Amino acid sequence: MRLERMGASHQTRLSFMRRLIRRMANERWSFECLRFDVDADGYGTAVYAAHAPEHTYSLVAFTQELAPEKRTDRVIAENWDATFNLFDGVPTDDDIARLAENTPKQEAGRFLSSELCLARGNKSLRLFEHMVSALASGRQPDIDRLCDVGYLMRTTAVYGSGKFGCADYQKIAGRPEMAAPFQAEMLTVFLIRGLLFDLVNHVASARGGSKAVTLRRDFARYLGIGNSTGLGMAPFLIYHPHLINNWVWARETALARVRAVTSVSSEEAADFGKLIGKARHFVNEWNVKDNAQTERIKILRDELANLAEWCQTGLSCSAPWDAVVRYAEASYSLEGQELTNSLLLEAYGDLVDDLGDSMGTNMVPKLDPLMSVKGVRDLINANYKWVQETDFSKHSSQQRFWYYSEDKLEPRLGSRYTEPGAELEMPIAVARDVSLLQDCLTERGDDETMAEFLMLKPEFRQIVRRIQSVANSPYGEIQDNLLDATVRPLDILRFKLAFFGVSKFDPKSDLWTRVNMYQGAPLLDEISQEKANGWIFPLKPGSDNPACPL
Repeated sequence: MRLERMGASHQTRLSFMRRLIRRMANERWSFECLRFDVDADGYGTAVYAAHAPEHTYSLVAFTQELAPEKRTDRVIAENWDATFNLFDGVPTDDDIARLAENTPKQEAGRFLSSELCLARGNKSLRLFEHMVSALASGRQPDIDRLCDVGYLMRTTAVYGSGKFGCADYQKIAGRPEMAAPFQAEMLTVFLIRGLLFDLVNHVASARGGSKAVTLRRDFARYLGIGNSTGLGMAPFLIYHPHLINNWVWARETALARVRAVTSVSSEEAADFGKLIGKARHFVNEWNVKDNAQTERIKILRDELANLAEWCQTGLSCSAPWDAVVRYAEASYSLEGQELTNSLLLEAYGDLVDDLGDSMGTNMVPKLDPLMSVKGVRDLINANYKWVQETDFSKHSSQQRFWYYSEDKLEPRLGSRYTEPGAELEMPIAVARDVSLLQDCLTERGDDETMAEFLMLKPEFRQIVRRIQSVANSPYGEIQDNLLDATVRPLDILRFKLAFFGVSKFDPKSDLWTRVNMYQGAPLLDEISQEKANGWIFPLKPGSDNPACPL
């Protein structure tokens, strides 16, 4: 739970997209286009339904022409190429008319509990036009151009859990298909991806007539949904320590199970070698402009080559996967260590997939007013020793402050000593607040209760409750100072996005990144148990690497 390692996270088979695809395959979900009122340029209304065993969820999509000067991925945008709702059930004509009035307005619209998610996105305009032109003329698009971008649209927000009047998560929490974290949001993105392929084929057909061809399936499968993610995602990890603990606990328990395997058959070793080969090919196709991430990728390529060589002889020992982890920890960068862990989990679905059921929580933090001062001191000493690494008397240790912008109510990061607004700071400075509490408690008697203490020092109520409630959640805290001058919110973003299941992290600064969602995943009509897992590490169509099957 250190930022540096969190910032090297990779998806695993426990990630939320992976879990949703497996569930849809195992339960034989079906998908249906209920409405496609779209003109020759791809503008209009579409409705796509996902039929689960007991419920139906419908993506209601509105696409429009967007002037170039209004095109931006920033959260302050007010217009987008497409806006979406995930509707609980099948919408009526009246529902669609109501949503047509409100969905394009996004935050300024009005929504009901029938809407589970609200989303928007912008096309990758040049790639979309290239694909339409190529298909309309009777040929497939240039695969290199597809690979350079990797998606037809970038989502700039996918809101759920009660925002802007949409349904609170509690409405769907009891449904098996929605019990895992962020399943409604992941389903929204998956349906958007299916819509886009129909849109590009539709526009190409309208433009080219009888000459037009449809997009090759392997080309479509290779394309995901882009996403631009910034500071808005970061505070979630601080506000939900029990949930984050359960995410990491599941992953660490899964890794422990794999490390406890005592022997590996020759067939299993060969399959793992093929998986490494596919990962190597995938990483070779991971190219970004950010210099720091580019260097990390170069090192990762060398480490994967070394891992492939080491496994040729290193798996003959007892507890071979434990030996792999220990070797990676001793020899590789954090990026290499974390990808090695991901590879190990990938090889043992039967052993680890059930842990996905433990990644949610209904825990409500509560204050224990009868706990003594000594009891709280003991919890701090046991669980917050890392706080003592920071000297908060230094300006650099409190250089940053987090706040909500007035216009969009989105998190922002300010400089405490040069910018106004520190008095509006968000309550996420866990390390500093624990340090202040610890200093204050040294002046109190051991037997004084928290009720007595907080009557005199009510400003510590929140941090006391947090310390008490997180006591049994060893992975609940980010064990770093989030106010430090050198803090990189990007590390927090990557950690959360990896649990979503994204790939191709493309940092644009320390504050935001682009990623790819569902790249390589099955298409809407391809969901099956055979295809539920094999889409990890998608490779450029046409790869002739025999060790890297598509």
